[in-house]
Parts: sequence; C-alpha cells; structure tokens
Amino acid sequence: MSFDIACKLARNAGIAMIFASAAFLSACQVRPLYSENSGVVEKLSSVGFSPASSRVEQQVRNRLIFLASRGAGEAVNPQYQVELRATSSVADTLLTDSSDTSRAGRVTVSVTYTLRSATDDHIIKAGSRATTALVDFSEQEFAKQRAIRDAENRAADQVAEFVGADIAAALSR
Repeated sequence: MSFDIACKLARNAGIAMIFASAAFLSACQVRPLYSENSGVVEKLSSVGFSPASSRVEQQVRNRLIFLASRGAGEAVNPQYQVELRATSSVADTLLTDSSDTSRAGRVTVSVTYTLRSATDDHIIKAGSRATTALVDFSEQEFAKQRAIRDAENRAADQVAEFVGADIAAALSR
C-alpha cells in the first residue's frame, strides 16, 4: 500500500517537474543576434567611433567600423557614439640566459570603451576587453619590430571582434 503511494508521489512529482521545466523554458528568449527582426543591423550601422590617438587604437577603430557597418564605412549621422581607448604592451616570455635576449614574447592589446546615445548622452554600456597575441622574436631588429607590429594588428583585430559583439548585444536589448 505504501509502495503505491510512493509511486503516485514520484509520478506526480515527475509531472510537476515537466510542467515547471516547460514554463521555465517558455520564458527563455534565445534569438539570433543579427536577425532582421531585432533591428541590431540598423542600430550598428548608426554607431560612430571616437578619433584614434595611436596606431593600435586606429587599427581597433578601423576594424570596429568595418564590423558595425558591414563594410559600408563610417556612419554620417550616428545615433550612438563609442568612446574608445586602446593600449598595447609587449612582454618577453622566453629569455636566453647566455645572451640575455628574448626569443619569444606576447603582445597584449587592451581596450576600454563607452557606448552612449548621441541624443541624450546616456551611457548604454561601458566595459573593457583585452586580447593577447604570441610572437617570435628574430635576431634582426627590423624583423623583431615588424613581428611586434603584426602581433599588435592581430590582437587589435581580435579585441575589436569582442568589443563589436559587446556593442551588438547592448544594442539588441
């Protein structure tokens, strides 16, 4: 007799869990970020970016403009404005003790940004992102400097992808 009650309780609890899961999942709003119904593409094409003050910052800015406008160029009358600051640092990772030189390193590009509405200067999103690119150093100084620049470009492009995704997510809300 008590076994029948336990079976009924277990079955009822299972049914209740199914209904609770269905109710919980029905409240979930998973949708494509760049879908046509969301309006994100139009909002992204009306984003302006602050002028760059360094080469790495210009690389990040150029990539963000390309991502936001889908290759169409910078917005003429932006409805949103992004204040952008990018810095780059180089660190040695593999030192040769006999010659006191480095054979490899890493380049880190860090970006802080603030997305504002251009009409009322309301802050929509502020954040920071960083990306690291690895680099091999040559014995020749020019080749070493060029490798650092290439690593900065790779890291700048990657961090721009992250910032662009953050901006798109903020504008989709």
